[in-house]
Amino acid sequence: MITLTPADARRRMIGHLGLARPVGRGATGIRKVLERLRCIQLDPLDVIGTNADLVVMARVDGIGRGEVWRHLFPRHAFEHFAKERCILPAAAFPAYRQRGHHAQTPWWRHEVREERVPQKLIAAVLGEIAERGPIGARDLSDRGSVEPIDWSGWKGTAKATTMALEILWTRCEIVVCGRTESGAKLYDLPERALGAMATASAPEEFERWALRERVAAAGLLSRAGGSHWSMLSGLRASSLPDEMIDRGELCDVTIHGSSRRYLAVPAFLGKVRITYDDRVRILGPLDPLVWDRDLVRLIFDFDYVWEVYKPASQRRWGWYVCPLLYRDGLIGRLDARIENERLVVRRVWLDADADIALVRSALQRHAEACRCVRV
Repeated sequence: MITLTPADARRRMIGHLGLARPVGRGATGIRKVLERLRCIQLDPLDVIGTNADLVVMARVDGIGRGEVWRHLFPRHAFEHFAKERCILPAAAFPAYRQRGHHAQTPWWRHEVREERVPQKLIAAVLGEIAERGPIGARDLSDRGSVEPIDWSGWKGTAKATTMALEILWTRCEIVVCGRTESGAKLYDLPERALGAMATASAPEEFERWALRERVAAAGLLSRAGGSHWSMLSGLRASSLPDEMIDRGELCDVTIHGSSRRYLAVPAFLGKVRITYDDRVRILGPLDPLVWDRDLVRLIFDFDYVWEVYKPASQRRWGWYVCPLLYRDGLIGRLDARIENERLVVRRVWLDADADIALVRSALQRHAEACRCVRV
C-alpha cells in the first residue's frame, strides 16, 4: 500500500487530469484531452457552456463553446455510459460493442424498452438510419406511440421511433455521430461514423478493461461507494480490484488523515514534475477533478456540492455554481450566466489571498470563448 500526503495527492491529481497548463490547442487539443481523461461527462444544461465545454476549455486554448462536438464527432468519439453518460474515445467502442446492452447503468431500464418496442419496428428504424444517416430523431419516420417509461413521475418518450433509437444506441448498433446547432443528437451506423474502429476486436474482457479505464479517468478512485463508480458499482466489492492490484495493473493508495483506500494506475504514482501556468480555471460541475466530493474535501480542504438539483430554499451557493482552480488550489466559486451575448457574473466567492486580476482575466477569456461581447 502506498500512502500520499494531501498535498502530494493534490499535485498528482492536477497533473494527471491536465489542469496545470494547456494540453494543446484547437481540435488537436480537444482530442488530446479526451485521450487523456478517457471520458468527458455529459450534461444538457448550458449556462456558461455545457459541462463538456467547461471540461475542455479548462485544458485547451483556441476553442469556443460548442466546438467539442464539431472536433470530436464523427471519427474520434461516441457517446455511451461510463461515469454516467459520457463522450468516449472511438478506441473504446470495440469494448462497448462486445459488451452490448449490459454496458449500461442499472436505472436505464433497457429491458423494459425491449419489451415495449416490436423487433420489426426496431429493425425498420435501423434500416432507415442505414439509408438516410446521419439523421436526427425528428427527421425519422413516425411509427406511432409506445407506453413511456415512468421515471418517478417524469415520463420518457412516448414515440416508438425514439424509443427504438434508444434501444439501438444502447446495443451499439447506432452511435451519436454529432449534434445540430440546437444540440439535438445525430445518429448513424458505427461503420460510417467510426470507420475501422467500429469492427475492431475488443482488447480484453470488458470488466477488467473498464475498471482500469475508470481508475485512470478518476486519478484516485475511492474504494468506497459513490457516483464515481456509476455503471461499475457491481465491481467495487468484487475480487477484481484486489486481483488487479496483485497483478500490478492497479495500485492500493491511502492518504494521510483518512482511512479510506483508493485505486490508482501505476503511472499516477510515477515521478511528478509539474509546471503551473498563471491562470485561474473555471471548472465544470462534473469535471473529473470534483467527481469525488469527499476526496476534494480531504486534499483541497474545499467543500463542493453541485446544488442544481436541490430546492432553492436548500441551496447555500446557487443553482449552477462552478469551482475556480488556481495552480493546485480550489480558490473559490463562480455564479454566472450567459445572457444576450454577455457573460453576467452574479457572484464570486474567493479566498482572501486570491488574485482578483487573475480571476478577471479568466472571466474575460471565458467570455471570448463563448462569443460574448463583454463581461
